[in-house]
Amino acid sequence: MNTRRRVVAGLTAAVVVASVSAAALYRRDMASARQRVRGHSEVLPSPFGDIEFSQGGGGPAVLVVHGSGGGFDQGELLVRAVLGGQVHWIAPSRFGYLRSTFMPGATFDEQAHAYAFLLDHLRIERAAVVALSHGGPSALLFAALHPERVSSLTLLSAGVASSGDAAQQQANRQGDALTWIFQRDYRYWAITTAFRRRFLGVMGVSDEVIGRLTPEQRALADEVVDGMNPVSLRAAGVRFDNQAAMPNDRIVAIRAPTLIVHAKDDTLQQFRNAEFAAASIPGAQLVAFERGGHLVLAVEQPAIRARVRAHISTHAGDVAPLPPR
Repeated sequence: MNTRRRVVAGLTAAVVVASVSAAALYRRDMASARQRVRGHSEVLPSPFGDIEFSQGGGGPAVLVVHGSGGGFDQGELLVRAVLGGQVHWIAPSRFGYLRSTFMPGATFDEQAHAYAFLLDHLRIERAAVVALSHGGPSALLFAALHPERVSSLTLLSAGVASSGDAAQQQANRQGDALTWIFQRDYRYWAITTAFRRRFLGVMGVSDEVIGRLTPEQRALADEVVDGMNPVSLRAAGVRFDNQAAMPNDRIVAIRAPTLIVHAKDDTLQQFRNAEFAAASIPGAQLVAFERGGHLVLAVEQPAIRARVRAHISTHAGDVAPLPPR
């Protein structure tokens, strides 16, 4: 065998070994991901379809609303990262995520009504609401449509309103790309494994922010990304998020004390969302960070955790549960 053939044979063998190794890693990671979301939640039948949720802790009630690509498990991650154990947290999977039903034609209004149904089931009269990213629209509408149920509202890098400007059009293209990536388990796994830095860029995080992440910040960012496996169980929800109408001017009806946390360099959920919410919701407080992109929660975790906990505690009050039926 001449040198060229030996090189080709060697490269071919390496590709085969790498492919077999990748396939084994993929199967292992998917098995682990499916096990992580199995048997750790409840399912409540409702007029809006099945509502999956988990709950825990003790103290003031907090409804935790996950972002695109999430589910009750991402809600639990938010609890660990931001809220801690001094609250009674409730983390639903939104429409089309994991075991929660997606009905064709569903709206964020109906998702808001589903939150009220869930709280009724749990005999909770009022709750603080904490929403991440594209959990924002349904959380905002819950506060607008069910004002008596919301003691406070916190928006973390949240979507609020639509826009036709150039920056928003670019963000929409990023959203379309993410929707495509989220439709297949292997596609998402391969891209986030081999091209994580580029994926984070599509998620709204600059190279500068990525390059400055500390080991602790990177670990939280990785937990967010890896925690969205398996995406096939979330694909319908991602499509729903990418198509449903935003709340826009309807948020002027909100009267709940509102805290808005956002990074100015977020290219996925534009900072204009935070500015619009702050200008539209009476008395809203805007906490703006110069950098962090759509991962500002990981970059500024201690500061955000302190502000969110104080906001919830200040407005929690002494709210008794609903009496037994």
